Amino acid sequence: MPIADSLTLSEAEIDRLLGDDVGYGDLTTRLAGIAAAPGEIVFSARDALVLCGVEEAARMFARLGASVRFSAPTGLAASPGTVLLKAEGSAGALHAGWKACQILMEWASGVALATAKIVAAAETAAPGVRVVCTRKCVPYTKTLALKAVLAGGAEVHRLGLSETVMLFAEHRVFFPSPDDLKAIIARVRRVAPEQAVMMEVSSVAEALAAADAMADVIQLEKFSPEEIGAVVGGIVKRADGRPVIAAAGGINAQNAGLYAASGADVLVTSSPYYAKPADIQVRLTPR
Repeated sequence: MPIADSLTLSEAEIDRLLGDDVGYGDLTTRLAGIAAAPGEIVFSARDALVLCGVEEAARMFARLGASVRFSAPTGLAASPGTVLLKAEGSAGALHAGWKACQILMEWASGVALATAKIVAAAETAAPGVRVVCTRKCVPYTKTLALKAVLAGGAEVHRLGLSETVMLFAEHRVFFPSPDDLKAIIARVRRVAPEQAVMMEVSSVAEALAAADAMADVIQLEKFSPEEIGAVVGGIVKRADGRPVIAAAGGINAQNAGLYAASGADVLVTSSPYYAKPADIQVRLTPR
């Protein structure tokens, strides 16, 4: 299924994006007397980017009564000057959608590009390593944020609390024996035998104990690449390839290669959500 089809904003969300900018009309366009004049708007990449948010922008222009003439696909690795979106309509409609669409595409494409850089760095160092992004995105941006990381070539770590079993230290403190990892994992597996059991740890010794306790995924929180190497070297994987070793905390494009080379199977990151927006040029012309 194409990325554009798997994650979409609702009509109410599209209307809200427009309403934030043009909720009470466009005073300048109205007073200038140009609202009815026909025109064209063209969005193009000013710098290299990975495109995301273009389908939503197209829907916004359609909502305003403009006609979209061209729309590049989400996930496109665009070079400078690449045309991303074209629409025709009244100057009123084009101006109403201009900034809302530009901001949306720039933010989402910035996230996608940052993700792609991490994926490229990781795969260069260790082909086959996977990059996954957490649910720690900017509030109210989850759908578009997840779409952007998928566009950048990563996968999703956890969508929410109801999706996967992840035992944190903050959970374990409530168990009668917080350090008895075997008993904790055995209880979870007994109650929900169909679920993989993931556990976050904060030391090499704790990671080795989690492996001995039959954890399926061991998430190493804020470990150095050297510490991850020590964990990987100290664990004998089971016949099914588990435990999966996931490195998390502070991973970005600058250090992803080091973490991938350390032997981790998965790199867990939130950094793309706070990336610099892409730079998209907009040109409006009369027709």
